[in-house]
Amino acid sequence: MRLRERPRLMLAGLMCFTLLLMLGAANMGALTLSLRQLWHAPLSDPLWHIWLNIRLPRVLLALLVGSALAAAGAVMQGLFRNPLADPGLLGISSGAALFVAFALLMPLGLPPLLALYSPMLAAFAGSLAVTAILFMLGRDERGGVTRLLLTGIALNALCGAAVGVLTYISNDQQLRQFSLWGMGSLGQAQWPVLLVAASLIVPAMVGVQCYARKLNLLQLGDEDAHYLGVKVKQTKLILLLLSALLVGTAVAVSGVIAFIGLVIPHLVRMNLSADHRWLLPGSALAGAGLLIAADTLARTLLAPAEMPVGLLTSLIGGPYFLWLIVTHKGRTHD
Repeated sequence: MRLRERPRLMLAGLMCFTLLLMLGAANMGALTLSLRQLWHAPLSDPLWHIWLNIRLPRVLLALLVGSALAAAGAVMQGLFRNPLADPGLLGISSGAALFVAFALLMPLGLPPLLALYSPMLAAFAGSLAVTAILFMLGRDERGGVTRLLLTGIALNALCGAAVGVLTYISNDQQLRQFSLWGMGSLGQAQWPVLLVAASLIVPAMVGVQCYARKLNLLQLGDEDAHYLGVKVKQTKLILLLLSALLVGTAVAVSGVIAFIGLVIPHLVRMNLSADHRWLLPGSALAGAGLLIAADTLARTLLAPAEMPVGLLTSLIGGPYFLWLIVTHKGRTHD
């Protein structure tokens, strides 16, 4: 009984911790707010405008993006049965970035509602294309982790070069937009963008959770999963689409934020459970908490200036990835 209660207690603790982070992050910035100030201020006060229209959408966007990237990382690690699989390392984020760059450079003149969705749909197409390539190449297990990582490096390089070409032919305004967006930032958080992102991320998160049990069975191998009643090809295709939608939407609204999909699922798996019924929600909560904390630091460390949050997550994830490589030495061809 205690073993069953432990994941529930840890998830409850993660949820409470994330809520506290959200509350603290909404009150921190170049101008520090407090609940007491807001309580005594009328709704017409500028403090309420800052809190409701600037701080709160940004915190909620960090919640969505962090949970989407971490959950997508957990799904990919399960699909590839590889703890080093990550949307950023494998080039999936770069594929999404490339298609968004096309959408930004060559807008289609769509109606306002469709225009809000167009970067996310473009990012979804890019992330799906790269994920499909990785999935096809990843079925050959002879190269193991090395083959997967080398494929990701090659795709990252190709997508990065293509984005570089688009940057070269862009005007000054587009160049600045590409530069800030490529380093990852939540500075453009607004209620319309947040609602559109939520309309894609939330259903995808629910869908991924519905396939948690089947993802557990896939860890036994395709043949064993088939004999246990899993429609292997259909399940993999659906999980592939859902993870690409999560990554694509996150990249479209925040730019490229690296390593959350690598660090968080690995830590949650070690400390919570390898069972995807607990791993997926645990990763989503922990990923949201990490990005909220990182974005708060990005807004406050150099206030009133602001650091790109992608730089902070890379500073955290880079050393951790090196540690993973060292600890997996000798096992890269398993």
